[in-house]
Amino acid sequence: MVLGLLTLTAIPSTIGICEGISEQKKANQRKDDERRMAKFYIDAFCEEGDSEDDAADIRGKRVVVRDNKVYLDSPDPSHRSIPSHTASAFYVPYPDDTREPTLGLVSTIPSDPPTLNWIYVDKHTLEVKYGNRTQSREHYVGPWDWAEDEVGVMMEGVEGFMAVEEEGGEEGGEGGGGWAVYFDRRGDGLKDLVGMGRRVVEIRLERRMVDEGDGEGGG
Repeated sequence: MVLGLLTLTAIPSTIGICEGISEQKKANQRKDDERRMAKFYIDAFCEEGDSEDDAADIRGKRVVVRDNKVYLDSPDPSHRSIPSHTASAFYVPYPDDTREPTLGLVSTIPSDPPTLNWIYVDKHTLEVKYGNRTQSREHYVGPWDWAEDEVGVMMEGVEGFMAVEEEGGEEGGEGGGGWAVYFDRRGDGLKDLVGMGRRVVEIRLERRMVDEGDGEGGG
């Protein structure tokens, strides 16, 4: 009987501890969600081992969006040969009850007034694109997140991004040419595109918080 009384007496304390732990977890989750919703620019860096010519073409470039695709271009809109909008992105859960909950990535897009679109990977071409929920939901929409250093951008748990030179160079071709961003989902270095004679460069995408940026307003 004494043991029973002790056990019953301990129950409220146990419940209180569990509730406290649960509330702390919720508070931590809210704080983590708020951090992931902070806006950031995305800068590109070449991995070691790439040719200096390729590195020079990509070094210092920033992720921009135009014509429903994601490209790399100058952080300064006045230095871009093709009008583009600087991606200002943040993480947020992707709304789709037909799939497992996943963390998505949204960005401002060139629109008046400004609107948000989902960044996704085309399931056919592995191009990184942007679009509304209807346009994106049949493709790879996540999970997006940051790397362990909270700087690198990851898709599906890896930093497998590639820059591919568009056909037509800066004066032509689909999307106007330039360097488009792809996701090497198969892990083969986009060998099909390399086989077509396209320049393909492994890159690392890094977050630069908007309030830490260089004052560039979006273009």
